[in-house]
Amino acid sequence: MAFELYIPPCVNRPPHRYHPPPPDKPLRIRIQGPLETIQKLLPNVSWHPIGPFPQPGGPKLASLTHQKLYGGEGDEAAPVVRDEYPAWVVEGGIPQDCIDYYGVTFDHLVPADDPNPEVLVINIIEVDSDGGVYADGGQYANEVLLFPVNPIQYTGKKVLAVPRCCQHKKGTQDRRRINSEVAERDSEIQGRSQR
Repeated sequence: MAFELYIPPCVNRPPHRYHPPPPDKPLRIRIQGPLETIQKLLPNVSWHPIGPFPQPGGPKLASLTHQKLYGGEGDEAAPVVRDEYPAWVVEGGIPQDCIDYYGVTFDHLVPADDPNPEVLVINIIEVDSDGGVYADGGQYANEVLLFPVNPIQYTGKKVLAVPRCCQHKKGTQDRRRINSEVAERDSEIQGRSQR
């Protein structure tokens, strides 16, 4: 059974201008986190072996996130994946054919000719105390977030996803980095189509 994606209200007063994002404003969105936690949201998606861009779960994660932020149901308005970030498992200095961390970038109302839209980064935080690689009973969450986290509220039910405004790490370089990653991906795709 799939867990609920839970994005808590902004802890800042007044709330950050993109938490939640206004439905009529263009915004590029990146959601990222440990693959073991993403699999709780999308339990029927296969992530291995790694395929070509985007991974099968990328559009599903983008759609789920878009629904949570803007409402709606199903895939009728599934956003287009603009970029993805698969962090490869490395053993003995050799990248393996699997990932342990994943991020997907998609746009909401961003004009095709806008190379530098505003960006919202949302981190998926593992809080379960099930002994997994990232699982620490909420200790990590309580170190990086601006509000206390009780793992009992999430374990077995929902996945915590938190925008940067509610984290200690503010991501001051996020806009430049993510927009350049999308531009690089666009170039790569365009280069392949011209061959």
